[in-house]
Amino acid sequence: MSNEFVLSLAGIAVLLFLVRLLVPAVPPAWLARRITTGELALTVVGLVGLILHCGAMFFESVVAAIPGTGPAIGQINGMGTASMVWFAVPSVLLLVGLRRQLPVALAVLAFALLAVGITMFNGAALATHLVTIYAAAVVIAGIMFVLVLPPWSGRGSARGGTAATPAS
Repeated sequence: MSNEFVLSLAGIAVLLFLVRLLVPAVPPAWLARRITTGELALTVVGLVGLILHCGAMFFESVVAAIPGTGPAIGQINGMGTASMVWFAVPSVLLLVGLRRQLPVALAVLAFALLAVGITMFNGAALATHLVTIYAAAVVIAGIMFVLVLPPWSGRGSARGGTAATPAS
């Protein structure tokens, strides 16, 4: 994974975050869904798990600098059942945490995560796997920065499916 790859992904995330901060119409009231504190916790744990998995594979020395990560790195890089679990559990936590978002957004995210898993564990070319990682990361950033209302937001509803109301 090249520096350009990582920097361009970070750039997209920063751009989406800036759009969120600077454009009052984002998130669109009719698309936005508020996430509860529990859902936010599941989402964060899922994201951290996915970052750990990706980091263990592509930035092993960086992750190894975190005390206690040695066994996890070994399991993840072993590419066996343990690695699959290390990928599947955070993926499911992320999807559960975001479950109140638009069904089409969740479907796209589920498809992107499935593509990452398939290309990782079925021997696809590294370039193909990196494309799926890139797509999944963009989808995650898009959902988080364009659709999700945080628990502390006064807009919208924490109950599934209810669209946000415009701020007065």
